[in-house]
Amino acid sequence: MNKLLIFALVSMGLLSAVVRSEEITIKPAKLVLNAELLVASEAITEGPMVLLLHGTLAHNKMEIIATMQELLADEGINSLAPNLSLGLNHRQGFYDCETDHLHRHENAKIELGYWVNWLKQQGVDRVLIAGHSRGGSQAAAYSIAADEVIKGQFLIAPSDSTQQSRAEGYEQRYMVALADKIAQAKALQAHEWMPERTSFIYCLRGGKVSAGSFLSYYDPQESLNTVDLLQGQTLPTLIVAGTADEVVADLPAQIEAADLPQVRFEILEDADHFFRDLYADEVLELMLEHIEEVMP
Repeated sequence: MNKLLIFALVSMGLLSAVVRSEEITIKPAKLVLNAELLVASEAITEGPMVLLLHGTLAHNKMEIIATMQELLADEGINSLAPNLSLGLNHRQGFYDCETDHLHRHENAKIELGYWVNWLKQQGVDRVLIAGHSRGGSQAAAYSIAADEVIKGQFLIAPSDSTQQSRAEGYEQRYMVALADKIAQAKALQAHEWMPERTSFIYCLRGGKVSAGSFLSYYDPQESLNTVDLLQGQTLPTLIVAGTADEVVADLPAQIEAADLPQVRFEILEDADHFFRDLYADEVLELMLEHIEEVMP
């Protein structure tokens, strides 16, 4: 949220608490990481903290993330929304498809760990981890061995990716058999580039793609499927999806078929993958309920 806008809203009494908004940067390894912090209480340590992760090749100021931070601030709840580096120093905005791809899906777990450690250093001891789309599955992957300050997770239309769906989607989008591209990648060292201009995720023949990066997203060692990642977990989890969501259309059936006693699943009628407008308010209501349950 723009700092001047926050000041104006506070002055008019439209926010329930004084909100401090700032970009936080850390450098735990080679790259500078950044995140948007909104403190809507007297201090960062007061009340619960929501750690909110964006989706594929996206960023922390995309509409759904910025909206959720603003709505949480209206309720006096603090939040931290990181930008995954995706291998770039101090990354901002959507990932440019013309940029070379060295990043890996599983790197998100490491970076989430860095941000949890930063929150702990500030004295925060109660965190709800949340994520949208791929960010939801990455949050679930982190939560398999989550730090003790993580009290619950809230997954917004998290990934339902399976090997079969990835193969079908890749061939439909790019008219190339995924198995052939995986075989090419496996014949290379992880740091070597895929041949030609390989289509990758949302990028049609964009920048170069390393073999390690390609395999991470298309033939991973750890499942990318949220339901698989939640198997055996005990962390209280609330998942929300929409009936008009064509991105994770298989998610409701997967959850229904799974044995996940720690999971509550809510589906919003007519909501799509991004929960715009009033649907964001409904997502907020569910998140507030979950916060009250796991951090009363």
